Amino acid sequence: MEYPSKAIENAVNELANLPGIGKKTALRLALHILKQTEENAEKLGESIITLRKNIRYCDTCFNISDEATCNICSNQRRNKEILCVVEDTKDVIALENTHQFNGLYHVLGGLINPLQGIGPSLLNIDPLIKRISESSIKEVIFAFSANIEGDTTAFYITKKLKPLGVKISSIARGIPVGLDLEFTDEVTLARSILNRTQITASE
Repeated sequence: MEYPSKAIENAVNELANLPGIGKKTALRLALHILKQTEENAEKLGESIITLRKNIRYCDTCFNISDEATCNICSNQRRNKEILCVVEDTKDVIALENTHQFNGLYHVLGGLINPLQGIGPSLLNIDPLIKRISESSIKEVIFAFSANIEGDTTAFYITKKLKPLGVKISSIARGIPVGLDLEFTDEVTLARSILNRTQITASE
């Protein structure tokens, strides 16, 4: 792709490094930024620099935080006996948006993936085991993606937690609301049958 300016080319190349952004989308974004006032462009640049330099991770759960302890871990109204283990911060955000979970979280920072060289030592698994062993946590919920990496990570952590005697569960996996059965893959359909719920008739 030919660019009229080296500055545009550099901006496009950097924007295209973002997930889900191709060169054409990156070019549209670069041209959009170029149309903004210099003040607005500087605000965007400063916000990105501030994000990278000032954001830290919670010392307890490893969620993104402004302080040493995030607002979830420091919230006294949260249920301290239930811990939800997730892959990344985006999963915490997704679960919080449901307003259905009032426990605590632990962010692993990834999932075990030998093909990509990601082993347990590269994740926040040891701090998780230590945290559970030193706290009043009674139940651990795995909220991982339904793939081989998620299953492998859950299996590994389950073995590590077995001596601690805590209850271990996983989020249910089933058919999305509004999706016809004929368009559901076999694995999801099988799991939805295994994780079926009982229906009782009201009086």
